[in-house]
Amino acid sequence: MCCRLVENREEEQLELNEMGMSGCATLTGGEGSKGDKSSLTVLSQARMILWMTRGMTTLLLWICVVQLLTVGEVWGPRLLKTWPSCYTTLQTNIQSSSSSSSSSSFFETKIFLPPKRDYKNNGYLMVSCNGGLNQMRGAICDMVAVARYLNVTLIVPELDKSSFWADPSDFEDIFDVDHFIRSLRDEVRILKELPPRLKRRVELGNFHSLAPISWSDISYYHNQILPLIRRYKVVHLNRTDARLANNGLPLEIQKLRCRVNFSGLKFTPQIEELGEKVVKILRKNGPFLVLHLRYEMDMLAFSGCTQGCNFEEVEELTRMRYAYTWWKEKEINSDLKRKEGLCPLTPEETALILRALKIDRNIQIYIAAGEIYGGERRMASLAAEFPNLVRKETLLDPLELGFFQNHSSQMAALDYLVSLESDIFVPTYDGNMARVVEGHRRYLGFKKTIRLDRKVLIDLIDRYSEGSLNWDEFSNTVQEVHADRMGRPTRRVMISDRPKEEEYFYANPYECLDS
Repeated sequence: MCCRLVENREEEQLELNEMGMSGCATLTGGEGSKGDKSSLTVLSQARMILWMTRGMTTLLLWICVVQLLTVGEVWGPRLLKTWPSCYTTLQTNIQSSSSSSSSSSFFETKIFLPPKRDYKNNGYLMVSCNGGLNQMRGAICDMVAVARYLNVTLIVPELDKSSFWADPSDFEDIFDVDHFIRSLRDEVRILKELPPRLKRRVELGNFHSLAPISWSDISYYHNQILPLIRRYKVVHLNRTDARLANNGLPLEIQKLRCRVNFSGLKFTPQIEELGEKVVKILRKNGPFLVLHLRYEMDMLAFSGCTQGCNFEEVEELTRMRYAYTWWKEKEINSDLKRKEGLCPLTPEETALILRALKIDRNIQIYIAAGEIYGGERRMASLAAEFPNLVRKETLLDPLELGFFQNHSSQMAALDYLVSLESDIFVPTYDGNMARVVEGHRRYLGFKKTIRLDRKVLIDLIDRYSEGSLNWDEFSNTVQEVHADRMGRPTRRVMISDRPKEEEYFYANPYECLDS
């Protein structure tokens, strides 16, 4: 119909042109100046009609194009079936895509997105996370909750590249950034970068940057941070570790922190696939225990714990501690700290405790850790008690891990995935990975996680070593102490005046758990 209208308009245009020409021929035969004026009038009218006709024709052509596009969207797939070459090619592509792998199936590419939340944007929040992978993970969850509460736009967080590990990974190298943005769009608007105009301002240094106060409740962000965002339009939080309180927050904030942690933060497909492969290899040989043996060089240097180290190693760890200026504690009494339960268990102590807990000596034990300080010498006792020790480096081809070399956060992400799937998870120190994995395993159905009471254990180990306890007494006591420390449902321990000492929200997010 639209096309026929265009054709009619073109015919009318031709008729007008002919009329104009014949009019000119007739008028030129007239007399004097009167004939010339009449000729000019008719010519100007003809030109005006011509231009109007062209304008109408152009408009109608555009209407035709829009209608054709609309019809194409509706009928295009059906028409493909009547066009053998197109339909055959499409069908072949679908079949080959479906057979290649379930994750890349043609029929799984359709994504159902939650509706966008509509709110008045108060400004933009940039955040720079600090620390290791799991410290940054908790911080990302906190900052999403803060952005949601303040009705601001969050820029995809920047990861720490200047800490001890010097991992150059960006957010999208570890986490599925598109999933992160899409899955939370009904709560908060998240962008990969600032709009161009604001980006130029930031590049010129025209923005406000600060470190929020640790363990702050949400009112701090409303009263102190929101006015800055409204004033400067862009605010940068340059430290994010433990900047939101564990307790005393609205329930919807706590639930959003959980949603980000358990649903919004997915690792990249490459990390997920490799983690799944490690789990499959382990499952072929039966149940497995993940031992988060926190006995790497940086941990010992930072904590000042040197139990079992020789003189040269103690000196090396001390030099390292003084080399990193942001490690505030320098003079550390290792023996005193150990008795207080503030040191990670050594590999030798760990072997003793696992045996006392009656862990099957033939179970596979996956070591989720970096390079153990002291190497095989320090691992000898553990290997003698539990001969089926494995690591990702022994289960995977070096080529498969090649991409992850010198990327400690990506390596930690692999260990995180394997830890979630293990039959038993045992951390030897309550660092960030131990606590975040513990909370995630609670969310997955209160999977068995043995939380070692190091202060009690060190006392028992020393008494057993001195001979004041025999093996049965030692083993029975160890089991009794940990009977209620297996990751079962429990309320979070709160210490209102000492938030650093209370139980971490992400270790036991009971507000989000069905117990």
